[in-house]
Amino acid sequence: MTNEFLPVSFNFQLSFSDETANDTIVFKELSGVSMEMNTYEISDNSFKHHVTTSVKFSNLVLKRGMASKDSEIVAWCLKSFSGDLEASIETRNITVNLLDEAGSTLKSWSFMNAWPVKWVISDLESMSNKLLIENLECAYSYFQ
Repeated sequence: MTNEFLPVSFNFQLSFSDETANDTIVFKELSGVSMEMNTYEISDNSFKHHVTTSVKFSNLVLKRGMASKDSEIVAWCLKSFSGDLEASIETRNITVNLLDEAGSTLKSWSFMNAWPVKWVISDLESMSNKLLIENLECAYSYFQ
């Protein structure tokens, strides 16, 4: 019997398809990695059948400490939200690598054709000493 350990979820690395060396891509949290099969039910006398219609992907949610104003990710978000809504959306592929204790990749997920759909800065509170956190929510075509 082998002594395999289950991977931990806190050691991960995230990269964008056009990542630049000047941008630090460090996130404290990633969520929303899920897919769901949409179905509808049909009845045939005493039997019920479920028919698949499509696959639905949840939005990818990325959280990190507030980045500098020169961040390529922030620029991408601002360009997406302040641009012409009839213009083409600039998509990027996002890759997430789950790492072991030595920094080697255990598992990798690629989120294809991602684009920002929501960008939120945490609340400013004068009576708190919490870090300022930015949340980036991205829709994507599919993941593999």
